[in-house]
Amino acid sequence: MDSRTGKKIRLGRIFNEKSGNSLVVAYSHGVIMGPLSGMRSLGEMKEVTLAMADVDALMVAPGMVTSLEEAFIGKRRPALFVHFDYQSYVRKVLPYPVGATVELASVENALAAGADAVMSYLYIGHKDPEIEKLEIQRNARIARECERLGMVYVIEALSARENTNPEDRKDPKVLSLSCRVAAELGADLVKSQYPGSLEAVSELAETCPVPLLLAGGAKCETPQMAYELAEESMKAGARGLVFGRNIFEAEDIAAEVARYRQIVHGADA
Repeated sequence: MDSRTGKKIRLGRIFNEKSGNSLVVAYSHGVIMGPLSGMRSLGEMKEVTLAMADVDALMVAPGMVTSLEEAFIGKRRPALFVHFDYQSYVRKVLPYPVGATVELASVENALAAGADAVMSYLYIGHKDPEIEKLEIQRNARIARECERLGMVYVIEALSARENTNPEDRKDPKVLSLSCRVAAELGADLVKSQYPGSLEAVSELAETCPVPLLLAGGAKCETPQMAYELAEESMKAGARGLVFGRNIFEAEDIAAEVARYRQIVHGADA
């Protein structure tokens, strides 16, 4: 009996056993961006998380796990992803030209809460190589802890220069490098931004040695644009989606979940 079994059990909760894919909703934006539509009050958050009961996994910040625990209790409820990191790269209020990351909990904390996965950020391309070294060391340490404890580890791979060089955020070469580094550090799953085209997604999925999950990013101008982004990602080889605002800010959240389940799982939805 060892921790590899723990990882397999948790991965089995995250991925649909028929399609082999996963629909994850990121619902942890508050710790980075403050109160957004769809998560302005705790009461609203409780209602929204229950409306998302049919997703495969739901990601929340450590401080919200207890408050939203009812969303995860039950045989058919979503797997629990813990948003492991704070980062100050992308917020619009009191922004920084260059951000920083810090852990919000330990892997043991997440394990005790019943989590199936933790997600950290990996920012590479810092102007100071010493900062990048610390970022690599930090993610490698978390990876080893997850291996020891049987926790699924997700890394979101990003460019540290996305504020000063916005084009880096979806540059296929930048994403290919950062996703590969994340996988080789020990991530079980890698989350990435959409790299701009079906061909680029295909290349990214092919060169990432572990399952690739594509992010939805900011809310699209129309639901159809978000559906097309999701469909392209899945057709090109992504193993799942990590969407947030395109789902939890929808007028009919349950219907939106059903639509994305169809995209991710097809006939197995």
